[in-house]
Amino acid sequence: MPTAAERREELKAVWQQASGCTNCPQLAATRQSVVFGAGNADADLMFVGEAPGAREDERGLPFVGQAGRLLDQLLQEIGLERGDVFIANVLKCRPPGNRDPLPQEIESCQDYLYRQLELIEPKVVCTLGNFSTKLLRGEPTGITRLHGRQEVRTIGPRAVRLYPIFHPAAALYTPRMLETLREDFSRIPDILAREAPPQAEPEPEPEPVVPEPELASVGAPQDEDPTPDQLGLF
Repeated sequence: MPTAAERREELKAVWQQASGCTNCPQLAATRQSVVFGAGNADADLMFVGEAPGAREDERGLPFVGQAGRLLDQLLQEIGLERGDVFIANVLKCRPPGNRDPLPQEIESCQDYLYRQLELIEPKVVCTLGNFSTKLLRGEPTGITRLHGRQEVRTIGPRAVRLYPIFHPAAALYTPRMLETLREDFSRIPDILAREAPPQAEPEPEPEPVVPEPELASVGAPQDEDPTPDQLGLF
């Protein structure tokens, strides 16, 4: 198992790879920066949003606009701050005009997120809104039906407590939605206090195959080629 220091170094390598990514030509052409994620690389709690907005694209950091300020406030209300968690998005580049991520963009970018989850090793992953919830659950049920209900899910090689909640942007102008979001946030400390889900044992590496020594042909003249093995032709 890699140490925390080794995992952080691997995470830096993934960030460097993502920073030059051109898998989505339109996003690569219009972005100002790749918004990889920010926070504690050893966090027990990780938030996954949708995609960077204009402020995030400008500064290269996730959740630094109005939705980010609300997220900070909600964290403070449960005794946490940004330095305690890690925040990322499904897409690392801003879609033009803040449009919804396209399916092929999600598919092209998802491996970066899966590697983040693998290397940070969070106990709890809060999906913010529909896009991250559907991606990490692997099925199309929407956030309205799922919010506030935690479950154990295996994502890549890791089992986590997945906790879908509404995206803070949805609560900026709707007091009723803000009450729901605040109520769902209030359950996070209890979920964090639970034991981490058991992890599957890593598969053992196969034993190296040692080729058997070749035996010299017996009976063939030294100056003639041995009869070819016909079975080797099929």
